[in-house]
Amino acid sequence: MTVTIVGSQLGDEGKGGIVDLYGDSADVVVRYQGGDNAGHTVVHGDETYKLSLVPSGAVRGKTGVLGNGCVVNPETLFEEVDALAERGLDPDVRVAERAHVILPYHRVLDGIEEAEKEDLAAGTTGRGIGPTYEDKAGRRGIRVGDLLDADVLRQRLEYVVPQKRALYSEVFGGDPDDPELDGAFDVETLFERYRTYGERIAEEGMAVDCGAFLDDRLEAGDDVMMEGAQGTSIDIDHGIYPYVTSSNPTAGGASTGTGLGPTVVGQGEVVGIVKAYLSRVGTGPLPTEMGHVEGQTPEDGGDTSDEAEEIATYIRDEGGEYGTVTGRPRRVGWLDMPMLRHAARANGFTGLAVNHLDVLAGLDPVKVGHAYEMDGEERRSMPATTEQWGRCTATYREFDGWEAVDWAAVAEEGYDALPENARTFLEYISDELDTPIYAVGVGPGRDETVVVENPF
Repeated sequence: MTVTIVGSQLGDEGKGGIVDLYGDSADVVVRYQGGDNAGHTVVHGDETYKLSLVPSGAVRGKTGVLGNGCVVNPETLFEEVDALAERGLDPDVRVAERAHVILPYHRVLDGIEEAEKEDLAAGTTGRGIGPTYEDKAGRRGIRVGDLLDADVLRQRLEYVVPQKRALYSEVFGGDPDDPELDGAFDVETLFERYRTYGERIAEEGMAVDCGAFLDDRLEAGDDVMMEGAQGTSIDIDHGIYPYVTSSNPTAGGASTGTGLGPTVVGQGEVVGIVKAYLSRVGTGPLPTEMGHVEGQTPEDGGDTSDEAEEIATYIRDEGGEYGTVTGRPRRVGWLDMPMLRHAARANGFTGLAVNHLDVLAGLDPVKVGHAYEMDGEERRSMPATTEQWGRCTATYREFDGWEAVDWAAVAEEGYDALPENARTFLEYISDELDTPIYAVGVGPGRDETVVVENPF
């Protein structure tokens, strides 16, 4: 069977920990979109692993697959594989031949184009993700399969590199032959470097026809977990455009990004990962935001009262709300229920995992943005345009708070051991989304999760 793990908010919901939690029951863990901008942290015993590309199941000895919906930086891929090997692991990582490759010119152009967008900047990590997806859609991309054939690789580079040189020099005024760019716009340099990557991929048997590979594993009786990066509200189709990622983190992306049919994905479980509050990195509206993050919160956004600033700082520090890849502080806000209703509809959740419940301990009351008010009318789900979303004001429900407890003991004892007020909060979420809760995260460790149900 398949289990698909989807972020229900703006990313950073703790998907990696849930994949790790349920990963023992899976034989294969596959990433279906995104690239090395998608940081996830896995705690295994006394060891902490911070990964940005390799599927988190590789830490547990599972077969990890980067699906065709991903964009792959081979340098990052091999750095992470080698780093895991140095720590005594033997990661089995496969890469879809149809996955597109991030090249150095993508990373160079990423930062320049983001700066040019000014107020429309999406908070890119500068890893070349967006420009690579642009080339994919523009049919000028280079795929993993192309790295395996030197003649094809050269042909692809000779077609696309002159375009990138012209863009860099004539539009942005840069010198494509600047030595500091390390050959980012030079065909020969790129050919030699990426041909070498292709040789290693071939030698280690990493390249696969993703859909066929996964289908064979399912036919053999294996269980497959599909892992999305980022979250629903930054999905390029269903998110807060243009403050979005360049791919589809929603459950539909699990089909297009792996080569398994939608009926295969739909017959399995789709687990929505919810952070008990809201966080994000980047600009754009955020109706339940507390405090103000310079350079990210809009000028007229956020609750800047002393109380809200204090709560925001507390949550950010207690929850470690700083980007795994960039280290940037994240904007934080109360849980946004219209956002979750939107996610539940777009993904068809069969279960929920609510993380970071412990971070809210000690706050009283705990608030939830139950609905929006926009132009004098109540809205229970996100509007279709970001401009409309920016006109929304959250209307809140308040819940009695709960104190910190021995969360590891609670996780061992089970759901009923959670503080009563915390259970009331969780049951509200479940009722509003008409979806059962499968797990509750009460700490960063694997043994600090209350498991209610295993979707496998």
